Amino acid sequence: MFRNFLPKSVFLVFVAVIMGMFVGCSATTRDISPDEIIHYDEGYDFSDKNAIVGYLVNSLVNKRPLVARDDRPVIIVYGVANRTSEHIETDGITDDIRREILQSGKARFVNKVQRDNIAAETDYQYGGNVSAETRLERARQVGAEYMISGTLRSIEKKEPKQVRLKKRTLQYYSLTLELTDLRTGLIEWTDSAEIVRESSKPFIGW
Repeated sequence: MFRNFLPKSVFLVFVAVIMGMFVGCSATTRDISPDEIIHYDEGYDFSDKNAIVGYLVNSLVNKRPLVARDDRPVIIVYGVANRTSEHIETDGITDDIRREILQSGKARFVNKVQRDNIAAETDYQYGGNVSAETRLERARQVGAEYMISGTLRSIEKKEPKQVRLKKRTLQYYSLTLELTDLRTGLIEWTDSAEIVRESSKPFIGW
């Protein structure tokens, strides 16, 4: 019925436009490299994590005390406190830092996450199910010499209200790590990785 009110050429153009809109709105997917830098907005993302981890690991393994050690000291990770307003999984940051340091050969790590499982397995082996010749020897775990801890912070600054077509936002992130000597309580190394990003969004659009 709608077609009867329009000339054929106009109707065909209308149909083509509608079909083009549906095609343009269809979802697409593609594989990308984890090393490719991609930012969809001013927020923290996996590209930022890679940059932060790379900088801090390079700093830690090439400065004292680790650079002066050849005996691979033992470290325990006590996590990164998230002081931003966003839900950021900081365990992913410390996991990557631990992996990179281990691969550098500069240090070893206590498996803090698996302590309960290690204790449970030890108790099992001493529960009469494992022969004395093959069960674990108690009090043989290695104590940590250093502790890694840190804080992730952010500051968001929005452009003051004025007549303009776009909204501009400045986002600042800072991750500070510390390496503490557990025997003395002294901070032996610290460094910060900072990211500042500006984004602009039109007031009307999608």
